[in-house]
Amino acid sequence: MPTNRTGTCHPLTTDPEATPAIPETGPPAATEPAPGAAPGPADGAAAAATGPSASGATATAPVPAPAAAAASGGAAAGPSATTFGTKAPGPAAAVSAPGGAADPTAAPAYRTTARHAGGPDGARTDVAVVGAGILGVLVAREVLSRDPSATVTVLDRDMIGSGATRRSAGLHFPRGADETLRSLAAESERFYADLHTARPDLPVHPLAMTVLAPESAEEALRETYLPEAKLRWTGELPPCVPALPKGFGAWEGDGCQYADVHALTQLLAAELRPAVSFREGVAVETVAAGPGGARLTLTGGATLTAGHVVLAPGPWLAEPAWRELVAPLRARVKKVVALHVETPPAPGDRAVVLHEEDAFLLPLHHRGHWLLSYTCPEWDADPATVEPAVTTAHLREGRALLTRYAPALAAHCRSGRVFCDAYGPGGRPLVTALDPYGRLVFAGAAGGSGYRLAPALAARAADLIPSLPSPRKATT
Repeated sequence: MPTNRTGTCHPLTTDPEATPAIPETGPPAATEPAPGAAPGPADGAAAAATGPSASGATATAPVPAPAAAAASGGAAAGPSATTFGTKAPGPAAAVSAPGGAADPTAAPAYRTTARHAGGPDGARTDVAVVGAGILGVLVAREVLSRDPSATVTVLDRDMIGSGATRRSAGLHFPRGADETLRSLAAESERFYADLHTARPDLPVHPLAMTVLAPESAEEALRETYLPEAKLRWTGELPPCVPALPKGFGAWEGDGCQYADVHALTQLLAAELRPAVSFREGVAVETVAAGPGGARLTLTGGATLTAGHVVLAPGPWLAEPAWRELVAPLRARVKKVVALHVETPPAPGDRAVVLHEEDAFLLPLHHRGHWLLSYTCPEWDADPATVEPAVTTAHLREGRALLTRYAPALAAHCRSGRVFCDAYGPGGRPLVTALDPYGRLVFAGAAGGSGYRLAPALAARAADLIPSLPSPRKATT
């Protein structure tokens, strides 16, 4: 079973109240689509965090913190604080809800003895992960890398990797618009590099990269890209780019790779199955948290009690089971479009990053065509109803972009993929406790960078589970 944990977890704290708020209507502020925050192209058609798209009864709000615990500082601050890599305060010692009512999640212990916890009604598990996309699967992997004896249950209304993960372009490059994103990108970069070295059979493909930008943007490029990128000026253009617009330059960079994210997620999940209970086709209908743990009501009325729950729902933020819990985070969902250029890339073709347009051209060698991902400004999309087909407007926008840089490809831009992704305030992903007891953790809103940042976000989510040891490096 793979238990590798790469990189060092650096405690980072981001308060969404102190960052630019995503507006109630209309697109975010102009600063949001900065490189690294990449609202749209950072992962192609979608951030790779499959949501369970649960339906059913309305959410059960977390039990309020007991007055004594709140007065002494023993309860977490609640959902307004977004935390990376810092553990929430430990849950209150009492197992009774305020007013003397019994805590429905109370039990002598939450560590189960059955490896495949989460089968029958009333089952218990140490950690439940809701959402079986790349992020949810890496959360399960991270938990077991820190505590191999932990019981973990992963739930998804659909199949593993069937939501945003299935539509992800899976491009990773080492960049970030601010220190938080650069730290997350650097940690994920190390994880994927180590994973590829240890498991070259996995569908993770190193790729050369060229960045096209105005010459005047060089200083900003060097601030945005990590030192690992070794960004350097080049006079050699990619074969698909015959000439640059006036005043533009080209830079080569290292550390770029792309993955078949759906296949990778399936393979990682298959390796985890001996130790993790995967429950596909099972919707979460209610979520309740108390001082003793959390309880999920599942399809058909079955229940699952967990010591901690990690919600990794991708763009399914408005599901009844957790809508009220995540609303204070002020994340929004935006449509993401990637177009297919139906001409095969040549061996050695590289990724082309269009810095000014916040877009990229990716040679999908394993699929035999190019992919153009660009920023689509259509906000408040619903993943349950978003139309997966590209529109005439999408094709027109994509062809116009290709005509500027790679005109020979424009006529071959005929198809594509459409989905959506969640975006945190200010373009930053969110990892935070949702209830006063720290039993419910939200991870996601990666703004098109779900695959790119998933390893680091999984580590931050595990940091918020107090029962887990600190990260450890083990054999992949």
